[in-house]
Amino acid sequence: MACFIVPATEAIITTIAAKVLSSKEKKADLEVNADAAKAAAKSHFSKKLKWLNNMLWGGSALLALEHVWHGEVVPWYPFLTAASDPSSRAEMFHEMATVGVTMAALVTVTWAIMVLVSSRIEKRATDTAAEKN
Repeated sequence: MACFIVPATEAIITTIAAKVLSSKEKKADLEVNADAAKAAAKSHFSKKLKWLNNMLWGGSALLALEHVWHGEVVPWYPFLTAASDPSSRAEMFHEMATVGVTMAALVTVTWAIMVLVSSRIEKRATDTAAEKN
């Protein structure tokens, strides 16, 4: 019914965080350019956070499309068919709390594993480059 709202909300929050981090990282790059080779090999955290954004926005969009397809989301107020009936509202909130939170957590855990793997690959690349010099 409305499970896509939870990952979409997380996507909004992480998009804002990525924008703030990106601007701070750009300022830091301008101030410190001492070790350019090391900085070039390591990607910024805001870039990795954008991976999470893409995963969350894509999943939320597909889920929203599926809910529109099944008539659970409509283009008139209250937009969610379950929100118009008080008895359905409790079921909708329960679905958001169980299915929506589970999906958002699963996507976030998958992203965290991706970040760990990419960090290890970056570390291995910088170690190999340092050994060659």
